[in-house]
Amino acid sequence: VMRRNPFGMDICCRKGSRSPLQELYNPTQVSLSNTAILYQIRRDQVTDTCRANSVSNRKRRVLTPNDLKHLVVDEDHEMIYCYVPKVACTNWKRVMMVLTGRGKYSDPMEIPANEAHVSSNLKTLNQYSIPEINHRLKNYMKFLFVREPFERLVSAYRNKFTQKYNTSFHKRYGTKIVRRQRKNATQEALRKGDDVKFEEFVAYLIDPHTQREEPFNEHWQTVYSLCHPCHIHYDLIGKYETLEEDSNYILQLAGVGNYLKFPTYAKSTRTTDEMTTEFFQNISSLHQTQLYEVYKLDFLMFNYSVPSYLKLE
Repeated sequence: VMRRNPFGMDICCRKGSRSPLQELYNPTQVSLSNTAILYQIRRDQVTDTCRANSVSNRKRRVLTPNDLKHLVVDEDHEMIYCYVPKVACTNWKRVMMVLTGRGKYSDPMEIPANEAHVSSNLKTLNQYSIPEINHRLKNYMKFLFVREPFERLVSAYRNKFTQKYNTSFHKRYGTKIVRRQRKNATQEALRKGDDVKFEEFVAYLIDPHTQREEPFNEHWQTVYSLCHPCHIHYDLIGKYETLEEDSNYILQLAGVGNYLKFPTYAKSTRTTDEMTTEFFQNISSLHQTQLYEVYKLDFLMFNYSVPSYLKLE
């Protein structure tokens, strides 16, 4: 367990003895109490979905340490953040580095993006002993951020398959997708895997062979499988659509809202609903239906309605 450092207390650590968990469920500030109702509704939605779909959860297994590698722990502020790629996770990791850095960092945006993804810069829950894990799951405030599932999927596709610099993804997944989904693929396409079409990516995701072969990559894995919301009770569910408000509310609960704000950023390249609609135009209704089934729990659990552009069978 990390020891508290008496230096840097003013920058890193909570003033007063109330934890974010206490502040969330029993707020002392009026500004925090009005918002609490919204998060209660989101929590209830998850609980109800887990209960309603318990048929698919029959294999209710015990979580292994491997299941906890996405849960980032902040000892000083008693918080646990489950990161979901393509849902502002780079900026949240930067913020967590400021919160856990004991004064080493003060501005999240001064931390290079690639440094935020270096695993040794943040401590994850799977690095603790079982009793320590249980203690933190019980006493720390647990939160995650979610996004409309297909918007997140298109964002992952655009980032990993249409950017020339992502050669490791092209080699690791692109070549496999081309080999499996493209008839008469050229030798170059089979070798490079850098021109995967969205239709091919979808066909790969819904192919039963894919799921049997290995778990999805974290960039397109369901939130349900990354963060285990039916096994872990999240106190606060933030949404990409209300990213700044939700993020700054969490920082307020942690008692650091006065000097730490969630980074705002230009949204010029952001994947939007309109963009997602365009990507889905070439997907057959059968494939749309099968893809929706893959992500259905994320839609239901986090209260996203079936997109109007879908032609479900």
